[in-house]
Amino acid sequence: MSREDHWNSVYSTKSVNEVSWFENEPQPSLDMILQTLPDGGAVIDIGGGASRLVDRLLATGMYELAVLDVSQVAINHTRARLAAAGEQVRWIACDVTKATDIGEFDLWHDRAVFHFLTTDDDRRAYVNLAAKTIRQGGFLIMSTFALDGPNKCSGLDTCQYSFATLAAELSPYFTALRSSEHLHVTPAGKQQAFLYAVFQRNNHT
Repeated sequence: MSREDHWNSVYSTKSVNEVSWFENEPQPSLDMILQTLPDGGAVIDIGGGASRLVDRLLATGMYELAVLDVSQVAINHTRARLAAAGEQVRWIACDVTKATDIGEFDLWHDRAVFHFLTTDDDRRAYVNLAAKTIRQGGFLIMSTFALDGPNKCSGLDTCQYSFATLAAELSPYFTALRSSEHLHVTPAGKQQAFLYAVFQRNNHT
């Protein structure tokens, strides 16, 4: 099954607020974005098709927003929820490992996409696109499963990262700035360890 078919199936058969990664309040991501980009800017949320992060960013007054997700079904859920407010957002339905040009942004945010990329080729394609997309001096905020996080999610294998191993994946395009860990509680009440990390796009690569 293709990546697109897998995630369309997930969002067609489960309620958005039942999936394990659901957050009613995406506070860790929101706080990190606002701290990193206090004066605003163009933000793209990778894998944010069914996330409430875009709602919260719109509420802060940010207006240069894009959401990329492999699942058109997930995107449709959020567009329906936002109604007219969603017209301010650029919606991109594609596989991030296959995209070649999605524009330029000041900040790239990814919660829980990168850890599903279990092959070197997929990770390199992702990093190359991020390097092309993020303006020099811009930022990448990534949240993945931490070293003690799950090794499977939604029936798929996942990778686990420390700040150092994640920085190595993003080399040589990004400089590591800071990180923190967060325990996410799933709708079923299980705890999952996440790593949140901020990187800056280098000017010399």
